[in-house]
This record gives sequence, structure tokens and C-alpha cells, in this order.
Amino acid sequence: MRRLVFVFALAAISQAQTPESPEKALTGWMNQTAQRQLSEREAKVRAIRNVTDARARQAAVRAKILDLLGGLPDYEGPLNARVTGSIRQSGYTIDKVIFDSLPGYHVTANLYLPGTAGKHPAVLYAIGHWEEGKPNGQQIAGNLALKGFVVLTFDPVGQGERVQAFNPLVQTSLLGGSTEQHTTLGAQSIWLGQSFARYRIRDAKRALDYLVSRPEVDADRIGATGCSGGGTVTTYISALDPRVKVAAPACYINTFREVFPGPTGDAEQSVPGFLEAGLDIADYIELFAPKPWLIGSTREDFFPVAGAQQAFEEAQRWYGWFGADDRIKWAVGPGGHGTPVEVREAIYGWMQRWLGNPSADAHDVPVNLLPDWQLWATESGQVDGRQLYEYLRDEYKRLHRPLGREALAAEIRRIATGPVAVGTDFVPVPKFDFSAGGDQILIRAGDRVLLFKSVVPRAFTGNWILALRALLIGETLPGIRIRSIRAAIDSLGADKVEIAARGMPAVWAAAAALIDPRITRLSLDRMPVSVASAFETPVLRNPLDALLFLGFALHWDLADLLDSRAVLSDPVDWTGTIVPRRAGVRYHATSEIETILF
Repeated sequence: MRRLVFVFALAAISQAQTPESPEKALTGWMNQTAQRQLSEREAKVRAIRNVTDARARQAAVRAKILDLLGGLPDYEGPLNARVTGSIRQSGYTIDKVIFDSLPGYHVTANLYLPGTAGKHPAVLYAIGHWEEGKPNGQQIAGNLALKGFVVLTFDPVGQGERVQAFNPLVQTSLLGGSTEQHTTLGAQSIWLGQSFARYRIRDAKRALDYLVSRPEVDADRIGATGCSGGGTVTTYISALDPRVKVAAPACYINTFREVFPGPTGDAEQSVPGFLEAGLDIADYIELFAPKPWLIGSTREDFFPVAGAQQAFEEAQRWYGWFGADDRIKWAVGPGGHGTPVEVREAIYGWMQRWLGNPSADAHDVPVNLLPDWQLWATESGQVDGRQLYEYLRDEYKRLHRPLGREALAAEIRRIATGPVAVGTDFVPVPKFDFSAGGDQILIRAGDRVLLFKSVVPRAFTGNWILALRALLIGETLPGIRIRSIRAAIDSLGADKVEIAARGMPAVWAAAAALIDPRITRLSLDRMPVSVASAFETPVLRNPLDALLFLGFALHWDLADLLDSRAVLSDPVDWTGTIVPRRAGVRYHATSEIETILF
């Protein structure tokens, strides 16, 4: 596909710029691309005229989504489920549960059981990005249990009792909050040509496996709900697992027309290539049709209510093709992000209506809300066993097949070739050194020197918003940076240039050199030693800034970028710590002035 490439100023170099304006320019170009892709999708949706057309698109959309995810998880081994305790509440009981998503990879959960005998309809309740995890589901889960539903709430990976890179000294993750953990796991997944969403879907699938295994559950009457990130998982599992018969995600359904330039979601919410493939969030609803789907929204949510309306109106037309107009509904409540009583009662009523629950009372009633620790399924509040990065490491070892530099060069050309429109993110500077510090690239042709200085907004996840937006439209942030390097060389009009780069920009410079013979010498300081080592740890610094393209780790490593032109100094691991005793590299004494010259 022919791509129009803009190279924008992405760092604040001159006093005339502010740190926000370069990012705004890049976001603007990305948004133009996203809006064009969305317009192309909408034209295809408008061309649908009957159920036959709709069914054909459903099949095509499902195939596209599965391809982008890297396939659905296929592990169906034993759940090894156990109940570690129970709490009696007024009108229902809460079982504390642990089950396996993968061998040795445990999920902590709460199962809400009605006080009546027999089989009951059930609801899978996915939790959003609340750090405490499943305790935040008590109000909705308790009400549903009082209305005759079995409800399973479970901790998402990185939350509640499933914190990744957990540090017991400070009782939190070394990476920070759940979104940082998700983005780091997302980078490892993308290096393997997958989306982190598939691992969130795996947990939800295994949660359904546990739910239907319970004798209290009628497996033919299963619903799913959740808010925010839980709305995301609800949307995915409902669209992709036929066991879900009724869906009610809250504070998620929207359109990328509104969301793309605004509240960018984390790694599971930003599936690589999603917009380029001609998809939008409404496609999940349309894949579920004609089964009943409720959209929950709030008027002051950071997910724009206008986007939810657009998705609802498109889904309405879609459900009309199936003669199922009454099976799509939009409930809007007051306030900001969350589930106010109006939305909660809409969820209860929707589940009661379509899952055949005999209770007619959909009112929200007070329930006894317990502190987090009382709902723990473990003694310590953190589950033992393996972490997700260890399974991603296993995937890397299973899938990695080296292909060599020629094939790598072809991939770099693919992401780095295209017409350049306006601007450059390099500015002239008087000298060729790193005395200013920070991640940067210097290009020299004779006595002319250009500088790019990278701004890293987050300690571990770096430029994650820009990186995920780029992936959604079929680009990568390093690919855009490589184009900028080549544009800067063009601006110098030189046949030979030297480049010095520090930090993640060293990866971009090395990739540019692989396809650009004008680069005659490279000084690469504090470049990560390898992608393979990124699968040996749950703690990575700015991994998306080094993600050259989807699936890079399947066939190559960073050393494949290098040749005799490159001089490496002070190589680092993925925390930014210098790795000692590496052959063929330079090491600098701590007392040396930080000036790197050829």
C-alpha cells in the first residue's frame, strides 16, 4: 500500500517550540491517516444491503481480528481450580477462587452465588483498570447475585492479586500501575507478531471455562459485562466466544473517529493494524449480532459520548438487517467514567430480560462492600506461580527462526520508504558531541551537524501513546524516526555522513544505516544489547521506542542491524543499566565527560 509520510518535529529543540507542539503535529498526521482509514471502512459498511452481506462481513471481520491478535489462545488444559474460602453475605455467598489460565499461571477470582438452589444464569464480570482488581466489582456483582445470577469477577493481569514484576519490599510492581504493566507486556507480544489482547482474552476464556464448570450455572445462559478496561475485555470475549449470549460493556464502546486523537487506550485496547485493516470498535458489536448487546455510557466520560452514539447508530442499522432492532440498546447515565446507578440498573434489566431470570426487579440496592483484603483468594494478597512474561519468553523460544540481514533490510525498507512531505525533526548545532545528555542522534557531514533529541515522557513505557497510535494505523514509531533520519541526510545533500546516537535512537540509526549507504560511520552509545534479552525480564524501559516492526523478534535481533561501520559503547540492558564484559565494545569511566566523538 502506498503511504504518504510526513516527518515532523518530535522534540523541543528551539525556544520557539514547546514540548507539546511537535507531538501535536505528529498526532495530527496520524489522525488524518486514521480518519481516512475509517472513512474507507464506513463506505464498506454502508454498502451492506441485506443479511447475506452482513453475514459475509461478519466472517471477514472475524478472520481479520483473529489474524491481528495472532490467533485465539488454544490451551484447554486443566483449570486446577480451587476454592480457598467463602464469605456469607445477606442473600448470597462469595467464594474465593484460584484457577489456571495457563499451567502454573494463576487467576484469582470471586464467585458470587445466589442464596437459592438449582441452576442459574451467569454473568462474567470483567474488571477495568482499577489497581485493586476484583473488589471493585462488588456493587454490580452483589446486585446481580441478589437477582438470581451467578457472577464471576476476576483480577486482570497486573492488578489485584496478579501484579507483575511484584516487589515485596514495597508491595507494588517495579513497573508502576496496571497500564504500564500492560504496555510492557504489549511490547513483548508485538515483538512476537501478536497483540497483548489475546492474553487478556485467554484469561476471560478460562474464566468462562470455570464459570460453566460450576454445577450452579446454566451454561446456555451466560452474559458478560464490565466497565472501562473491563468493557474492552467484555467486548472481545462476547464477540469471539459463542458461549456469551448477552453483552453489556460500559464506558468503552466508541469510535476511533473520536478516540484516536484523544484517550488512547493501553496495549490490549490498541490492536496493531486495527484501523489499517478496515476495522472500528462497532465491528465487535456487529460480529455479535443478532444477540442482545447493551452499550453503557456516561455523559462526562473521557471516552466521548458522541463516539458512543455513532457506534450505537451504526449498530442499530446493522441489527435492523437481522430484524433484531430490540436487541441493541444504549443506556446513558450522568457523571464521568464509571457505572452510575442508571447504567447499573440498565445492565441488571438487560441481563434479566435476555437470560430468562424470573426476577423482575432491576433496581440497584445497597450491598455490604468489603475491604480488598477480605476478598483475597490468597493469604498474602499476591498469587504465586509463573508470570506472563515467562510464557512470552517460551513463545519467543518456540517461534524464533533466524532469517538474516538481507530479509531484515527488506523489512526496514518497507517501513522506511515513502514520500516525505514537510519538515524535519533535526536542527543545526555547533558541535558533534553528547555533552547535552539524554537520548539523541547527531548527524555530521563535514562541518555541518544536525541534532535530534528524544523526549521520553514515561520512565518505563516511554512514548507509548505515539507508539500505539502508529501501530493502529499500520505504522511504527521507529519507522517514522528512520524516515526522519533519512530526510535529515537528504537535507545535508551529502554523499557521506557520520552518525552518533545514544539510547533508543541508536536502534533507529542502526536500522537506517542498514538501508542507507550514505551512512559511513556509526557511534552507538547505550543501545540495548538484544531483543532476546527483553524476554528474560518483566521490567523493560521504553520497549515500544525500539519496536521496529510487528514480529521483529520472530526472525531477528538488534545485532543483525550492525556491521563494520558501527562502534558500540556502554551497551545497556532493558532497565538502562550498562552491561559489562561485552567483547568488541567501548566502556567509559564514570569520571569521563559524557562526550562521545569518533
